[in-house]
Amino acid sequence: MSRKIAFIGLGIMGRPMALNLVRAGHHVTGHNLTREPVDALVAAGGHGADSVAGAVADAEVVITMLPADPQVEQVLLGPDGVLAHVPAGTLVIDMSSITPQTSVAVAAAAAEKGVRTLDAPVSGGEAGAVEAVLSVMVGGAAADFAEARPLFDALGTTVVHVGPAGAGQTVKAANQLIVAVHLQVLAEAVVFLENTGVDLAAALDVLGGGLAGSTVLDRKKTNMLTREFAPGFRIDLHHKDMGIVTEAARAVGAPLPLGTLAAQLVASARANGDGPLDHSALLRGVERLSGREVAPLG
Repeated sequence: MSRKIAFIGLGIMGRPMALNLVRAGHHVTGHNLTREPVDALVAAGGHGADSVAGAVADAEVVITMLPADPQVEQVLLGPDGVLAHVPAGTLVIDMSSITPQTSVAVAAAAAEKGVRTLDAPVSGGEAGAVEAVLSVMVGGAAADFAEARPLFDALGTTVVHVGPAGAGQTVKAANQLIVAVHLQVLAEAVVFLENTGVDLAAALDVLGGGLAGSTVLDRKKTNMLTREFAPGFRIDLHHKDMGIVTEAARAVGAPLPLGTLAAQLVASARANGDGPLDHSALLRGVERLSGREVAPLG
């Protein structure tokens, strides 16, 4: 069944996600701070709006895909935000990666206005968004999840309701912890293998077929082989996410010995100017530690 969807935030992830909803037959109106992705959505059969109010007018479902907590709070809770313009009964789905506390606060503010919410962060990066094979972890009411399931199925292949409001963000934090550690150890393996003189491409192929194989290796090995780090998911954003997971773990008394180190290495990459690059550029940090000359950005 076609739904009227407002999609706010057409960045690296949001743009292909909105396009996939259009391809699935939904009426999608997009809004973004810059116009180019809105025009691309319109060219693909969607619609555009110049404001949040314009995007959500007549929308049955509002989806947000924004960089961090401040943007989510502004777009959803601000004086000219989503909750100021949608009627009771609207389903608002935030697919950003933010703190569980913010998701819970958004859910509470929405409930006061009779608006339903789901927190539904995703994993899979830009490639997963383009290919509609994202993993979607959803927090909120089971009935709202069931209603939104056809929309999630247009975006991903692994869609799971993981608990009440904020639970999706908690699971996403764990995801980002695992991904950061995988990327770091993959980068270390790449430098180790190169220093021994073996055929790196062949080595990564055989490693990918064994117990060392992972989606991280499959998705990111080409970046590391070619040293091309166009952002599928920026180090800047992974730095933000590592702050989320370390804060959440501290709150529940969960030790993160490897995670804390990975967070420091992500922060170091950012401090060295690699923030705009894909998170596979953690390889550059390992190269710096090994004494290699690292190519300047730009």
